[in-house]
Amino acid sequence: MDTEEEAAAATATDTSPVASARGFYGCVIALIAFFTLIALGAHALNEFEKGLDGDGQLDQPGLAGSVSQPLGPGTTARYEDGLRVTVGHPERHDDGTYGVTVTFKNGTDEDLRLGDEEFSGTLDVRPGESGQDYAPGDNVSWLNWREVASALAPPLPEGEERTVPVRLKPDRKGAPVTLEVTPPHSGYRETAYFQLALG
Repeated sequence: MDTEEEAAAATATDTSPVASARGFYGCVIALIAFFTLIALGAHALNEFEKGLDGDGQLDQPGLAGSVSQPLGPGTTARYEDGLRVTVGHPERHDDGTYGVTVTFKNGTDEDLRLGDEEFSGTLDVRPGESGQDYAPGDNVSWLNWREVASALAPPLPEGEERTVPVRLKPDRKGAPVTLEVTPPHSGYRETAYFQLALG
């Protein structure tokens, strides 16, 4: 009898290295599983929130691309449905005009009709800084708006990109200009604002 009680007491107070290692690894695995579930839950919540917003929302790291936080030259506006719009740096030409490229990259799962007449105003040029109603002395002429409309007219297939050259002539060197890009969407798509200085 004494032997059975001694054996039971020895087993209850067994602190051998094998038993403590098993307990340690069990706790580590439980912690990893716990934090993995938290990360997956946060990701699912983020995707759910994006789904409520709609695919036409900007999903920007850094500046929002809004009127109050316009993007600069060389940056990309990222939409939740996979569309990317990049505005290049202005390049000065010998005749005093400036060239800027606007590149649309279709990462959505359908063809985009960028120049569809039903959705007007895919690309617009405004003199002055973003959000400024009137810019005295900062007039900028958009020289090739017809060519831009023609370049935007054909559908942009899924997975492809299209670069559209924009030609501008400011009244003075260094004039600020805002490019407003509103790619069409069957529901709603936010406008991305890009602020540039010509010169």
